[in-house]
Amino acid sequence: MNTFLWVLYGGVTLWSIISIILHGSRPTKSLSWLLAVLLLPFAGPLLYYLFGVNRRKFKFFRLRQTEKRKLFDEKYKDLHELDNKVDFDSKKKEKLSKLIENSTLLAPYGGNKTTVLNGGEETFESIFEALEKAEHFIHLQYYIFSEGELTQKFFEIFEKKIAQGVEVRLIYDSFGSFSFRGKTIKRFRNIGVKAFPMMPIRFGNLLFTLNYRNHRKIIVIDGKVGFTGGVNVSDKYIKPISDLGIWEDLHLKLEGPVVNSLHRIFIKDYHFAGDEELLLSEKYVPKTEPQGNHITQIVAAGPDSKQPAIMQQYIGMINAAEKCISIANPYFIPGRAVLQALMVAALSGIKVNLLVPEESDSKMAKFSMFSRFEQLLAVGVKIYLRPDFSHSKMIQIDNEIASVGSGNFDYRSFEHNFETNALLYDTDLTQQIQNEFDSICGECKSLDYETFKNRPVGQKLLEGLAKFFSPLL
Repeated sequence: MNTFLWVLYGGVTLWSIISIILHGSRPTKSLSWLLAVLLLPFAGPLLYYLFGVNRRKFKFFRLRQTEKRKLFDEKYKDLHELDNKVDFDSKKKEKLSKLIENSTLLAPYGGNKTTVLNGGEETFESIFEALEKAEHFIHLQYYIFSEGELTQKFFEIFEKKIAQGVEVRLIYDSFGSFSFRGKTIKRFRNIGVKAFPMMPIRFGNLLFTLNYRNHRKIIVIDGKVGFTGGVNVSDKYIKPISDLGIWEDLHLKLEGPVVNSLHRIFIKDYHFAGDEELLLSEKYVPKTEPQGNHITQIVAAGPDSKQPAIMQQYIGMINAAEKCISIANPYFIPGRAVLQALMVAALSGIKVNLLVPEESDSKMAKFSMFSRFEQLLAVGVKIYLRPDFSHSKMIQIDNEIASVGSGNFDYRSFEHNFETNALLYDTDLTQQIQNEFDSICGECKSLDYETFKNRPVGQKLLEGLAKFFSPLL
């Protein structure tokens, strides 16, 4: 028996090492996995198989559903074309928009009305008001759709609107919405909600999908009104049910042609998760009239995307900045490319401000995040620690362009999650976001380089350990 175990251990370890060498995308990440495989007998190879294998080259990306997604992209190019000539007032905006369009096939649209929503109360008040006005369909997609007061409110609205003939479709992530199952999901389906998990956690596909999550937050109503941002359907956003208190976040209400882009993402994902035909009739993709004067562009990426569009968006914005960069993010764990871009910006005289929560819902994420602060402080980046927990994912440059969405500054958002951001090419909206950012920073503790450099050795060790595993987070 011992001989068999040694042979098995040797076989799986050798397979893991060969796979890491052949398919590793980054030396630092590959080294981390190699050490994990060698230092953790059996557990290391198992963890690598679950979370480290490059699924782009393996079964997940040869599944039938993935082929459906690719076919959708090919077909959508010729469907519902809009008159979409956007005249930007700067080369900076034009260059960034072209990067996103080439990476995602999602163009910028003018004629939108974009409303910035601060916090859960304001966000859900706006969402429920819009849902009450639905006439034809309500489409939702969430990472977390959890049991509680908010979910009950959604249920009551859905029940009423379905009775009025409104169609309701819902996509939820199996991992993030773990409590949304059993009797809860049955209640929603019994009233007529067409609800499907994206990449369900089942024995047959567990090893191929566990590491890939649908992190998007999307609502589309009648193809005319949309919502996206960082707010999940969780009571954490409206009352202090965790040690971190009420979670703060940013969200957006979108009206106008850009809703078509947001809806395109939902339709594609719903086709992937559900069992219906493509929702591309005029009923679901109606012609959308201009509603305002905002230029807005949706950014979407996932593990099956040809380009890491979220990471490219952030690097593109950092490189385009000429005066200032403001970033708010709860999981600021950038890879070397993003980190170097920020350091180059700061060394070039650009004002770089970073706002992060002092406490986190993940100790590993917190220490990994703090491990990057010393080198950022050394080049002049200002880092502010807010006492409450903010889940906002925002970056703005030069008070001209802002991004709000679901994408974090970490490997998971760049490579493993399905994410959605919205780029706002509008000075007034960006200034509104920046004013709120400055107000919060004014009440926060800022880190001093000399003081931070002399923090306790024990904290440095924890940060170093977390940093070592950050490519695996």
